[in-house]
Amino acid sequence: MSRQNKGGGNHSCLRKMASAKKSGSGVLEKSVNRRRSSKHKEGPIVMDTKAVFSALYDVCEENATFFSGATKGQAGDAAQRLVDTMSTIQEHARSLEPVISGFAAIYHHFDFDPHIPANGYRSLVKVVRCCLLHIIHKGRYITSNRRSIFFRASHNAAEMEAYCSALCQLRALLYLAQRLLHDNSHGNLFFQEESGISQSFLREYASMHKGCFYGRCVGFQFTPAIRPFLQSIAISLVAFGVNYKKHQSGIGVAASSFLTSGKYAIDPDLRGQEYERITQNLDVHFWKRFWNITETEVLSSLVSMTATQVKVNRALSVPPVPFDLPLVADPTHTVTVSPPAAHIGPGPVQMRLISYDLREGQDSEKLLALCRSEGGPISLSLGLKTKRSPPSPWLVLHFHGGGFVAQTSKSHEPYLRSWSQDLNAPILSVDYSLAPEAPFPRALEECFYAYCWAIKNHNLLGWTGERVCLAGDSAGGNLCVTVSMRAAAHGVRMPDGIVAAYPATLLTVYASPSRLLSLMDPLLPLSVLARCLSAYAGTDPQAEKQVEKVSTLSMVRRDTALLLRDFRQGASNWIHSLLDRGSADSVRKSVSEASLTSPHADPPVSGKASEYSLEKGSLKSQTCQDLGTHANSGASNVQKNASHLSTTTANHNSIPDITLTPESKPEDVSFFLCKEVDPSVSESFSFVAIPPPGGQEDSENPREFPEDFEPLRSEQLAEMNVQSSPIVRNPYMSPLLAPDSMLKGLPPVHLVACHLDPMLDDSVMFAKRLQNIGQPVTLCVVDDLPHGFLSLSQISRETREAANVCMERIRDVFTMKDPPPEMRMHRKLERTNQKPSATKRDHTHLSQVTVQQEEEGEEEEEEEGLSVGGGASVMVEEGLTSFYLPTKAEAEKIPA
Repeated sequence: MSRQNKGGGNHSCLRKMASAKKSGSGVLEKSVNRRRSSKHKEGPIVMDTKAVFSALYDVCEENATFFSGATKGQAGDAAQRLVDTMSTIQEHARSLEPVISGFAAIYHHFDFDPHIPANGYRSLVKVVRCCLLHIIHKGRYITSNRRSIFFRASHNAAEMEAYCSALCQLRALLYLAQRLLHDNSHGNLFFQEESGISQSFLREYASMHKGCFYGRCVGFQFTPAIRPFLQSIAISLVAFGVNYKKHQSGIGVAASSFLTSGKYAIDPDLRGQEYERITQNLDVHFWKRFWNITETEVLSSLVSMTATQVKVNRALSVPPVPFDLPLVADPTHTVTVSPPAAHIGPGPVQMRLISYDLREGQDSEKLLALCRSEGGPISLSLGLKTKRSPPSPWLVLHFHGGGFVAQTSKSHEPYLRSWSQDLNAPILSVDYSLAPEAPFPRALEECFYAYCWAIKNHNLLGWTGERVCLAGDSAGGNLCVTVSMRAAAHGVRMPDGIVAAYPATLLTVYASPSRLLSLMDPLLPLSVLARCLSAYAGTDPQAEKQVEKVSTLSMVRRDTALLLRDFRQGASNWIHSLLDRGSADSVRKSVSEASLTSPHADPPVSGKASEYSLEKGSLKSQTCQDLGTHANSGASNVQKNASHLSTTTANHNSIPDITLTPESKPEDVSFFLCKEVDPSVSESFSFVAIPPPGGQEDSENPREFPEDFEPLRSEQLAEMNVQSSPIVRNPYMSPLLAPDSMLKGLPPVHLVACHLDPMLDDSVMFAKRLQNIGQPVTLCVVDDLPHGFLSLSQISRETREAANVCMERIRDVFTMKDPPPEMRMHRKLERTNQKPSATKRDHTHLSQVTVQQEEEGEEEEEEEGLSVGGGASVMVEEGLTSFYLPTKAEAEKIPA
């Protein structure tokens, strides 16, 4: 299949990934046992589905036959467990084989385009194949070592049982994917209702067993380089959760958690059980505190020492003062940009300025007057002989991720510092207020205010005011898009481009194939996502709880004073934690929220209420009420009502125009419309898609699985109190639901997604939306890395290179002079596998992935792909992701 390289001269980093056709399975099957050096590989070897299942049946049958003749006793019990597990694995595999083959025949219909084979159905199939390959690896290890005197039958039986449980749950997810395929309209990845299969998935998630994915099998689907880190995260989270609310200080919890963590490190099954309990039942405040651990003084200092050193790193607090900006359509007229006021009234907007070089304006008295102390050393390099560089023509405005409820720019400093050096540009990162204390639209208001303030005060930032790029990950990616939508609605200058890494573009509970992965994802469990969504939407009942206001330095002082006491009590606390959960202490705000409450001073915040704090409760109630009831066409009448764009700051009950935007109707959203489907395609779909068993489509609680199958169930149901609210369908909250008229005003959008991310379908469908209306968009998909890889950029080579991909996308925004209309064609697939690393500054010298393309009358061509991962090599075969079976030497690298 020939293919044109549609990348332009200014897109030298765009390259192709070959699509090879299979000409038989004989050669492929011969490659199963080929031995190759793990350091010097000749290239990826394709392994088709039939060969994978054949190898699985062989290894399971051979081991089951061997251990069926074992003697009685303890060794005999372990041998019988192995025999039973091998038989169960074969049973699951026989049911999965036709389903996998069926999905492989149709999932290319859901791709963004043929050059980018990525969607949730592909991801599910890949995860199942990864599980099968791990079972084959472990089965071969047992075959090779079962006669050794050092062979531990019970340990290996536990390993195989864990993967057998994982395979069982994956089989259940594939059944749900088949239901989704049956209930959805052609080409859509999301089921656009909160009932039906969406409700079924929530119900099944609440009861299905998930501990197997957090214990021995944690992170099996990701690159081997990232798995030890995920194991450490699981151990830390479980230990932290056991001691949660038992101590008044964060350091106290950390101290006791350290003493508790040992037993979870040596007992992965116990770790999995506790991890499941914590993710299912603890509130959003727990996740705020855990995710903010990296912002404690000790950890942030350690991270800072290993990160790129910069000349400017200052926290700013911009006072809430309205100002005017010129309208793009008519620069002689201006629009008033009002400070954020939703929920908690007007308040300063917190930002962080990072610059590798000290530039003109960054040491001005006006900027220094905005600096807020963080209790640490001065981060701005000043001096008589300090060289000041000229202002940069580029500025990156960054919005951090964290589920709208946690983290600040401090957690994202490592890669931001690196970007500032590589791009030779300052970076302004916004520390927006967090939910549940400040739900939607507060964060959007603050980010839009920061964007407008940066444009007006570019001389303070070491920026000429020429080009600006919005960049963000996860929740920050959502804010990048919605800030641009609001800029278009206000008629002010638009950013030159958007770079959104694994963005959340749909904040509803609509089911999609990639979101099924949240059942097993160790970083994005569905229950946690639901809590973050409820908090940001303002429907979390815990959001109304009054919490203590404490400044950052106050917490550090208190933590230090309690440190010795906590260590002294730690040895006994971990014992008592097993017996008593303790009384629930009042939960204070996160580190970031605490610093927001006292931006200009380090001493503890006075107990005296601010001038608007007394109105906070009524403001919040009024804001949420208006968000759910108001609707008009303000977004489409911006030019007519330009004089009413500003919000009067004296009236705190006024609601910004974004809250009045009605939810989109199906006719306004192009890809929601069903299109004519080829009968042959419909026939292929019908082979895979299945209705509810027994035709119970109208039943309130239909059985989701066939009569002969039942997934493993948890001992305790997860708390899934997802409250439906029209707020989540607001286009400024879920830009995927925005009408075409709002999306047509966006600048060029560059999306970077993860193939194994539960939010993959958010990126794929958003790219389709933009493509369908003619908007410039690129989509890049990296393999084998989890959601949030930017925050893990210092962990491994793979995550660093993926972060560099995002950085190069930002460079593309700055170097593209006039984005041509056909820029939407400049898309590429960037896959990840075991290839030499790319240089940090120039990822155009990436290693080549050689694949053969066999077609009549066409030459073989060698094309390039990105190397950012590890584990099983991946290639594209007629748009399908395939695997080879690693040898024994490679299998030994896979952690238990």
